Order: sequence, then C-alpha cells, then structure tokens
Amino acid sequence: MSKLYIVPTPIGNLEDMTFRAIKVLETADLILAEDTRTSGKLLKHYEITTQMQSHHMHNEHKTIDRIVQRLQSGEIIALISDAGTPAISDPGFLLTRACVENGIEVDCLPGATAFVPALVNSGLPNDKFVFEGFLPVKKGRQTRLQLLAEESRTIIFYESPHKLLKTLGNFAEYFGADRQVSVSRELSKLHEETIRGTVGEVIKHFENKPPKGEIVVVLGGKK
Repeated sequence: MSKLYIVPTPIGNLEDMTFRAIKVLETADLILAEDTRTSGKLLKHYEITTQMQSHHMHNEHKTIDRIVQRLQSGEIIALISDAGTPAISDPGFLLTRACVENGIEVDCLPGATAFVPALVNSGLPNDKFVFEGFLPVKKGRQTRLQLLAEESRTIIFYESPHKLLKTLGNFAEYFGADRQVSVSRELSKLHEETIRGTVGEVIKHFENKPPKGEIVVVLGGKK
C-alpha cells in the first residue's frame, strides 16, 4: 500500500538515527532528499542504496504532482531533510498536505529535531512554549517582534550564526536586555554549547566569541 514516510535524520551525531528510520529508508521505493549530496553521506554511512531524488524549497511546487502520482500508483516514498524532522523550518509541509488531500497515508517517524533539546537544556519553563522558527528577515520582522513582546510563554527561534547578534539586539530593544535567554549551538556535535543568561549578558558573550554552527535561541516569556 502506498505511503509517504516523513523520516527525521540526525542533526549532528549520526548515532541518533533510529533503527526504524534506517529500515524505512532501506525498503522505500524512493527517498526525497533536500540535498542529495548531504543525504548521500548519511545513506553511505548506513549502506543504504535506495534511489534518491532532490526535493527542496526551490523545486517542491513543481515536483509534488509527480510525486503524488507515484504514491497513487502504489509506491512507498520517504522524505528526509538535511538534518532533523522534515517540515519543521524545512521542506515537507506542501507534500504532506497534498498527500492528505489525495487520501494518501502519511506516517511521520519520531526522531531528531533541534528545538526540543535546546528547550530542555535552557532551564526556562517548558510546560508551555511557542515555536517561531526563523524570524522574517525584513518585511514583517518589526511587527512580529512587537507581537511577541507580549507573549508570556517561552519562545523558540532558529537563527544563523551571522544574524545572531542582530537578533539578540532586537530582543534587547523589544523585550528588554534583562529578559532571560538561552542560545544552543552545534547540538549533538563535538563542540555543542549552551550559553544562558540575560539578553544583555549573552550579547556580550557572542561579541567576544563570534558564534559558529547551527543555532537555536530559547527566550523566556514576559512576566
């Protein structure tokens, strides 16, 4: 029976791949990969020889119809991103929606995603939280920050290293330099690090030590 599997892949440490994820990738008819070069290293590590096809934000609108047709013909297809769980700030939503609309079964495997360990590591309240992903780069950024200034729940952001200081500066402006924040980078990798403190303190840290690697920012809510 046809099915789309959403398969999380490690965010750094290859040992975070699950047995079930490996089995699905081995037995699928096709693997849709955000970047076949990046995913090729993972598949080679686990000796998976399943055919791959590129599926990313720049071509997903054009390829969805064909993928749905293949699924309707009875194929099993697995979707992976470069790291973590697909559709979380990565390609995957549009294809999942198309499958649901066409009555095709979708099965998302549990597995690696960056924001959960960053939230737990932060020491900030995690009984209620908001996942914002990446803030708008320009249009809508100010409006979004103004809205979030009143948010009482813990807020989670993804950010690139070269934009981190700008974003922390925005936090100081809109939320206050004394708001608690936690910045995790390189989660599950050799140089994993979490810096906690007020927004002002964390800004000073990264002014003296420019950030590198994948970053998750966890911001305390308004009290």
